[in-house]
Amino acid sequence: MEQQTKRLPAIFVGHGSPMIALEHNALTETYKELGQTILGRFGRPKAILMISAHWYTRGTLVQSAEKPRQVYDMYGFPQELYELSYKPAGHAGLTHAVQDLLGDSVAVDDSWGIDHGAWSILTHIFPQADIPVVQLSVNGLLSEAASYALGEQLAVLRERGYLIMGSGNVVHNLGAVEWENEHGSLAADRFDAFIKDAIEKRDDAKVLAFRRHPDAAYAVPTPDHFLPLLYILGAARKEQPYVFNNVRNLGSMALTGYAFGL
Repeated sequence: MEQQTKRLPAIFVGHGSPMIALEHNALTETYKELGQTILGRFGRPKAILMISAHWYTRGTLVQSAEKPRQVYDMYGFPQELYELSYKPAGHAGLTHAVQDLLGDSVAVDDSWGIDHGAWSILTHIFPQADIPVVQLSVNGLLSEAASYALGEQLAVLRERGYLIMGSGNVVHNLGAVEWENEHGSLAADRFDAFIKDAIEKRDDAKVLAFRRHPDAAYAVPTPDHFLPLLYILGAARKEQPYVFNNVRNLGSMALTGYAFGL
């Protein structure tokens, strides 16, 4: 059965290092199980709307390419990573649906593609690359509240057979990476726990006001990796989360993910 009849989930995935694409560990096994659960409970999504931290733009952009290119938007990694192929089709129906919902506030742009924020996790979640993917950019001009509201506008897509997915990190500070640390710093642990507690209580106002937390400047020095979470919270308003991969690594990275509607 190709198409589901229930409302599909909205999911935020912590992607961490691009090397996650080549790894096989507890984190990637959870990604795999997540994909299997979605297919088993809902059937195959018509397409995935992917909101990746790595397409951070001035304005809201959506892709329309029939065959979006794979973007290797990272530097200095093993050649094997650049040889990994994950090339799903685009989906005109999803692009048009986003345009209909967002109106003049969204523009079509095919200068980007499927970046590593998307393919590094999707290669584990849906390894066959047989579900179309349309990326929606993270609009750096929007406030936290406006990002959440945009997610609310997109929520209806879940009723139409589309999976909404955000990819980023609750804690993402490249300048403070501790390469030999397999866990999180104290600041990363505190901030990630604060966000997790707020989401579990669905105190979305507290998440939106995250900058008030004393560790916010460390955990979120730039908003690009955090904002996809707000889109997902808006698209899953009042729903309870399934929390997965609740870990930190490299000191200043959090891999914690949240799935709504499973």
